[in-house]
Amino acid sequence: MALRHVIGVDHVVVAVRDLDAAAAAWRALGFTVSPRGTHSAHMGSGNYTIMFGEDYLELLGVLTPTEHNAPMRAFLEKREGLDRAAFTTDDAAAGAEELRAKGIAAIGPIAFGRPVTLPGGGEAEARFQVFQWPREARPAGLGIFACQHLTRENVWIPELQSHANGASRLLRIEVLAADPKAGAEELARLIDRVAEPEADGAWRVASGAHRADFVFLDRATLAARHPGVALDGLPEQGAAALVLGTADLPAAAKALGVSAGGTVAVPPARANGLLLRFEAA
Repeated sequence: MALRHVIGVDHVVVAVRDLDAAAAAWRALGFTVSPRGTHSAHMGSGNYTIMFGEDYLELLGVLTPTEHNAPMRAFLEKREGLDRAAFTTDDAAAGAEELRAKGIAAIGPIAFGRPVTLPGGGEAEARFQVFQWPREARPAGLGIFACQHLTRENVWIPELQSHANGASRLLRIEVLAADPKAGAEELARLIDRVAEPEADGAWRVASGAHRADFVFLDRATLAARHPGVALDGLPEQGAAALVLGTADLPAAAKALGVSAGGTVAVPPARANGLLLRFEAA
């Protein structure tokens, strides 16, 4: 039975070493990037967001070393890339208790916020509560947590949801794993869902609520799914590719400077260690 207070993928966190340079690189790929945000002092981080209809992508960097961002700093010592995936929760406190009732040592809830520059001028505050699975619970190297949006209207700002590349949603998070079946089954256990095999040997875990799926696969399968895309810079294990839905595939190809007749994709070298692929949706 699925967890009551964990509802599909909310957003993915791309950890970057130079926050402003990363924002410029993603703008160059045809994304509308939010103004820079600075989180509460105990978080010690700053971000830019790339908003879609129900989900989003977050570029996250360390501004001040704190205890809270120590795991991300350790990640960034090795590489940039998709460090964590967040699920939507409707009640962070209840969600954490739900995990504890299943014998999983949840961390939180933790409250924080950040100022938001509004498109028409002025400033508001985005406020959140999150809880985390134990830090050692990283299926094939992927961290997971859940986020409750207390001020959704200050995050999903309409002017930020239109992108030159037509991107409209997260479709799949593809995770490299030495043992794809074991990685998928570990995630499925942590979120109380089911791991299902795919025809090419990959394993899929649906996140729920018609949000993005997780797909665990080996390097050969990843290469076969993204023909012609250089895989240099991807980890041996961990989140490697993000598949985005676009309402306009030719617009995505134009924004990325690739042929619309082939794979509309961006190699990791252009997207902070993450392979991006666009599909019609």
